[in-house]
Amino acid sequence: MLYLWCCRFIFTPHLRPSSFIPDWIRDYPRTDFRFDLVAGLTVGVMLIPQGMAYALIAGLPPIYGLYASTLPAIVYAWFGTSRQLSVGPGALTALLTAASIGLIAQTGTSEYFLLVTLLVLIVGLIQFMLGWLRLGFLVHFLSHPVILGFTTAAVMIIGLSQCKHLLGIPMSQTQHVQEIIKALAYGIQKTHLPTLAMGGAGLILLVLFQRLFPRIPGALAVVALSILVTWIWRFDLQGISIVGQIPQGLPRLHFTGMNVGHFLTLFPTAFAIALISFMESTAVARTIQARHKSYKVIPNRELMAIGLANIASGLLRATPVTGGMSRSMVNDQAGARSGMASIVSALLILLTLILLTPVFYYLPHAILAAVILVAVVKLIRLDDMRRLWMLDRKDFWMMAATFAGTLFLGISAGIIIGVLLSLAWIIFEASYPHHAELGRVPGTHSFRNVRRFSNLDIPEGVLIFRYDAPLFFANINRFDEALHEYMSKRTDAIRTVILDMESISSIDSSALDVLDDMLDELAKKNVRVLVTEVKGPVRDKLYSSGLTGKLGAGHFFVTNEDALRFLQGDLDTSGSGFALQTNANPTEG
Repeated sequence: MLYLWCCRFIFTPHLRPSSFIPDWIRDYPRTDFRFDLVAGLTVGVMLIPQGMAYALIAGLPPIYGLYASTLPAIVYAWFGTSRQLSVGPGALTALLTAASIGLIAQTGTSEYFLLVTLLVLIVGLIQFMLGWLRLGFLVHFLSHPVILGFTTAAVMIIGLSQCKHLLGIPMSQTQHVQEIIKALAYGIQKTHLPTLAMGGAGLILLVLFQRLFPRIPGALAVVALSILVTWIWRFDLQGISIVGQIPQGLPRLHFTGMNVGHFLTLFPTAFAIALISFMESTAVARTIQARHKSYKVIPNRELMAIGLANIASGLLRATPVTGGMSRSMVNDQAGARSGMASIVSALLILLTLILLTPVFYYLPHAILAAVILVAVVKLIRLDDMRRLWMLDRKDFWMMAATFAGTLFLGISAGIIIGVLLSLAWIIFEASYPHHAELGRVPGTHSFRNVRRFSNLDIPEGVLIFRYDAPLFFANINRFDEALHEYMSKRTDAIRTVILDMESISSIDSSALDVLDDMLDELAKKNVRVLVTEVKGPVRDKLYSSGLTGKLGAGHFFVTNEDALRFLQGDLDTSGSGFALQTNANPTEG
C-alpha cells in the first residue's frame, strides 16, 4: 500500500495510479520477447566498451561506466515513455562532469568521487522536479544553433583530450582547447610509439568495422582483440597503459549526504547537464517514435524518468546518464519492441560485472580512447552548419559564438554564452517583431504586405497597418515607431489608420497606456483610427481599459474589407455583433 501511495503522489497528474505498471508490460506479447532479446544483447555488447570509455571522460574508473548501464537503464525502461531509447553514459554529460568537478577537486581523489555522486543526484532531482512541475518547456531556452555550437566544440575538446591516451604522454586535465593544444605541442616529442601503434590500429579497425561490417559490434571485437594481444605479448610491460584491476561483483547503493554548500556549488553545472541530457534524449526518442505509431513520447514524463535514472546512477556513484543516439538507433534497428530490450542490456552488463571484469585487466587505455573518438566524431554535423549558413545567418553566428566560447573559454562559459544568446534573441525577436503595411489584392478581399507584393490596391489617404506580435512593455514603443514610419513614407496625406490586430494575441497594461497616448496624438492630427480582426482577450482588455469607448463602437470591424466598405459608405452600421463582443458582455468573444 505504501508503495502504491508513493507512486500516486509522485506521478499524479502525469500517471493514473492504475497505469503505474507500464503499458508495454501489461500488454506485452510473448512474440516480442525474441526481438527484445536480440536487441538487448546487441546494445549490451555495445555498451560494455562504450560505458567504460565514457567513464574515463568523466574522470572515473571504467567500472563506473558499467555501473551506469545497469540500474539506471532498468529504471528508465520502467518509467519512460519511449520503447526504444537506450539510457546510459553519454560523452557530453561525461565531459561536463569532468569539466565542472575538475575545477573543484583533483581527479582520482575521494573528494572527486563524492562530488561526482552529488552532481549526478542533483541532476536527477532537477530533472524529476522539472517534469513533475511540468516545466519541460524550459529546455527550449537552448536553441538548436546553440546546442550545435556547444556539441561541436565539446566533441573537439573530447577528441583532443583523448590524444594523451593515444600518444601515451602525460597531460594535465583542462577544458580549454588552447591549453590542450599547448600541452600536446610540448609533449608530442615524448610520444610512446607502441601506444601510438596500438591506438592507431584500434582506430583503423573500428572504422573498418563501421564501414564494412556495420552489423558486427566492432568496438567489442576491437576491445577483445586488444586485450588478447596485450596479454600474449605483455605490452603492458613495454609501457602501454592498461585498465588494470577492476572490482568484481554487483554495484552497491550508497546514500551520500549533501550539504547546502555542495548543492549551491554544483547546481549551475547540474542544471546545464539536466537540460542538455534531456534535450538529447528527447530528440532521439522523438526521432525513433516517428517511425512507431503505437505509442507517444510524453516530454514531462520523460524528464521524470530520466531524472529517476540519474538518481539511480547517483546512488551507484556512477556517471550521469542520458539517451544515446547511436545506442538507441542500434536498439531500434535490432528490432527492439519495448523497454524489455533495455532490461536485457542491463542484465548482460550485470552478468559481465559478476563474471567477466577480470577479463578487462589488460585492456589498453589507448583502445578506449579510440572507441571514444569513433563514437563522438558522429556528433560533428557539418551539414547542419552549412544549412544554417544558407538559411539563417543569425542562427549561424549564434552557433559560431557558442562554439568559440565553449572551445576557448571552457564548457561552463560556453553553456552560459549559449543560454544568454538564446535569451537575448528571444528578447530581440519579441521587441522587434515583423510588421507590414497592407494593400488589397485586386479583385479579392485578401490583403498582403506591400513590400512583398506588387500591383496591390492601396486606398488613398488610408494606411492599413499590421503588427505580428503580442503587444507588451518591451515592444509597444516599436509599434508606435513603426506606425509613424509608415505614415511618414506615404506621399499622400494619411487621414485614416486601420489597425489590423489579427496577429496580436495579447496586450498588457503598458501597451494599453502607450496606445492611449498614441490615439490622442493621432486625434490631434485629425487621423481617424479603425480597428479590425481583434481577438477576444485583446477586446476584453480594450473594453476594460476604456479604449473601446475612446475609439468609438463604430470603429471596430471584423475584417479589413468591412473597414474599407465603411469608409466608402457601403457599410452603414458597425460596432455591433462579432466585432465588439467581449467577456465583459453576456456574449463571449
